[in-house]
Amino acid sequence: MNDAPLVLGFDTTAAHCAAAVVRGDRLLASTGEDMARGQAERLMDMLQEVLDTAAVQWSDLSALAVGVGPGNFTGIRIGVSAARGLALGLGIPAYGVDGFDVRARTIPHGSRVIIPAPRDMVYVRDAATPSLVPRQSIDNAAPDPTPQALAQAIAAIGAERWPASPDAPAPLYVKAPDAAPARDVPPPLLP
Repeated sequence: MNDAPLVLGFDTTAAHCAAAVVRGDRLLASTGEDMARGQAERLMDMLQEVLDTAAVQWSDLSALAVGVGPGNFTGIRIGVSAARGLALGLGIPAYGVDGFDVRARTIPHGSRVIIPAPRDMVYVRDAATPSLVPRQSIDNAAPDPTPQALAQAIAAIGAERWPASPDAPAPLYVKAPDAAPARDVPPPLLP
């Protein structure tokens, strides 16, 4: 019997949807698709497809791991809410993995970890504090990994953290969302 944890990792923090299954440090299956929209509609089917490719069932999983940002506000919420709901339903831990730790595993030695942001900006982390800076201000920036590479690294980090009991995954936001709540007074409710 194999005691290595079976972990499903996934990421929707940018213009992609990606998933991977690992058993310990061995990759069983992975997939990823670039997509500007539609991650919420695609995610669950993609997770089932990667489990089918790995020939495992939901009930076989030891844990989940999910990318928590920084990145796209809506994408982060899609992934985090899916991980929290699945973990609750399956009775297994879900590990939130930040994008800096994920990318640190995928970049060439000596490169600077950056996470793409809108408007020619990037997220960086100096010490423990993430910030948003202009892309041109960063020297030796690492290339952005593929969605599949991100999902594989997320799953691997989850396998390393298992069997620890984590807090529920939570979004890592560096800046407030661009959208704001409506200022209009809601209409009265009818009795």
